Amino acid sequence: MSKKKDIDLKLVRSINKNVRSSVRKLKPILKSIVGKKVEIAIRDLSFSEKRISKDVKKTISSAVSNAENNFQYDIDNLVVKEAFCGKQVIMKRFRARAKGRAAEIMKPYSNVTIVLSEQMKQKEKEHGTKS
Repeated sequence: MSKKKDIDLKLVRSINKNVRSSVRKLKPILKSIVGKKVEIAIRDLSFSEKRISKDVKKTISSAVSNAENNFQYDIDNLVVKEAFCGKQVIMKRFRARAKGRAAEIMKPYSNVTIVLSEQMKQKEKEHGTKS
């Protein structure tokens, strides 16, 4: 007895690999856009003072164009369903310090994944009359 799941979900995904930032700096930005409409999320990111918000905005724009060109979705109904990041490589560099020592410099990279879904209009519930 296997249950069939609906694979006909309207999801669009865009992945930006090798973003030059740490996961710790990306997470608060991604949490702030989840659940918002795409145009509001892009507006919020454009006014953000964080350097990395430009790369996140570029990834959202890519997901919107994927939805429009590949799946013919209406871009006015798109909502950010998921936004998450993962670790990539960490470049390690060394800087000379006093007394012949060396200090390690870590240069982390991350992956950013944005998942959009098309928001369906919900029917309003009709209430019966009180008798």
